Amino acid sequence: MARWLKKGTEAAAMKASDLQVRATVERILADIETRGDRAVRELAIQFDGMERESYRLSAEEIDACYSQLTSRDIADIKFAQAQVRNFAVHQRASIRDIEVETLPGVILGHKNLPMNAAGCYVPGGKYPLLASAHMSVITAKVAGVPRVITCAPPFNGKPAHAIVAAQHMAGADEIYCLGGVQAIAAMAIGTETISPVDILVGPGNAFVAEAKRQLFGRVGIDLFAGPTETLVIADDSVDGELCATDLLGQAEHGPDSPAILLTTSEKLARDTIVEVERLLQILPTADVARQSWKNFGQVIVADSNDEMLTIANDLAFEHVQVMTTNPDWFLENMRNYGALFLGPRTNVAFGDKVIGTNHTLPTKKAARYTGGLWVGKFLKTCTYQRVLTDEASALIGSYCSRLCALEGFAGHGEQANIRVRRYGQHDVPYAGIVE
Repeated sequence: MARWLKKGTEAAAMKASDLQVRATVERILADIETRGDRAVRELAIQFDGMERESYRLSAEEIDACYSQLTSRDIADIKFAQAQVRNFAVHQRASIRDIEVETLPGVILGHKNLPMNAAGCYVPGGKYPLLASAHMSVITAKVAGVPRVITCAPPFNGKPAHAIVAAQHMAGADEIYCLGGVQAIAAMAIGTETISPVDILVGPGNAFVAEAKRQLFGRVGIDLFAGPTETLVIADDSVDGELCATDLLGQAEHGPDSPAILLTTSEKLARDTIVEVERLLQILPTADVARQSWKNFGQVIVADSNDEMLTIANDLAFEHVQVMTTNPDWFLENMRNYGALFLGPRTNVAFGDKVIGTNHTLPTKKAARYTGGLWVGKFLKTCTYQRVLTDEASALIGSYCSRLCALEGFAGHGEQANIRVRRYGQHDVPYAGIVE
């Protein structure tokens, strides 16, 4: 039976905050739908502290952002983007159009068609998360989306130069210095100066996530995202310092980011708790990480790998780092996770920044039913059919007619019957049933 050496805040304690976020977002979305650019500008001044005639960056402003980066900065961004693009290209190659003859004369197929426009949100208020530009813009472009626009909030009162350069290098067609709900609403609803998109992607704070949730259906979204989640599954093949480092490395995302150690070693569990406290004395982002660890950190000691597997699948966490004697056993048996990081040589930060897999991943148990952002999110798999012979049309028509009669759909049935009368070998009563 698993034992919790440390527990976090119960889920019920967070509901009041969620309701307040929901009401605020509803009000902002309604305002932007009614007043368009005027509302967006007022919100940008209020929340971003930035007043502009247009929030779309000019070519000169983009060039100015490049000029603030060193050649090493640019080379590093290019390296990261090459890894993301390479993996996305391989993913796209795995998605095939098909056409098959399922019966003599009956041709069925599907085509994978890119969406016409994608809106990519890149967080940047607290940290300039330029990696989100790679993950969203490049993935959309590899999928074949012709128009990709981006929004990122200002950083220290100005366009975040690293984010802007990364967006441009990734291939964004329009770049806006705009953050928060106003950015999400402008991309989804559209304004006098911003044409709406078909899908919204990218991580963000609770208000951004709620805006995407409320706009889903009007536009597509990548997934419902909450605070960053990290689960470290470990045994005594690793030490407490490594586990503590990997937990706090993700806890710094925000004060509500869950970080959990799940282990079969009580010694490792206790060593990790000690190491967390030591690292919190020296970590530059300790103010945030400490809140996250205090309120949402957990340490769980299980009796076996099987019990760890059951707990991990129930948690269905965004990031799952496996540092055990045989990490591939978890790859073979785990079913609910956003991304797996196997063995001590890799870690979540590699996936977040540079290794090539996408860092926009499911949270809040959404890993039970979806994976993360990938090229397939920007594609519509659309089917088609073709009937080549009279015999095939009459055969399918006869079945269709009888099935329509079972449902009481006379009009549907007549669509089948007219084909049977014209292409078949015997007469069919009008709106009747084929014998």
